[in-house]
Amino acid sequence: MRTVNIHEAKTHLSRLVEAAAEGEEIVIAKAGRPVARLVPAVRPVRRRRLGWFRGRFTVPEDFDAPLPEDVLAGFEGADADAPAR
Repeated sequence: MRTVNIHEAKTHLSRLVEAAAEGEEIVIAKAGRPVARLVPAVRPVRRRRLGWFRGRFTVPEDFDAPLPEDVLAGFEGADADAPAR
């Protein structure tokens, strides 16, 4: 993180904006005291790391088996005791 004074920020605003767009954070100071931060408008998308949850849970063999009638009826908004349509 780079710190610049207001005068330098006014003089080199275009360069500072370019640096911020590339991901750098710039602190603008007045009399040595930070008063503002120049940051990228959109943070870069972080790539997701595949497989980081491997081994923490197991998927049962029957995970795609048909649901029991009472559970299925609950999803369909029907009464479990009512006859099927």
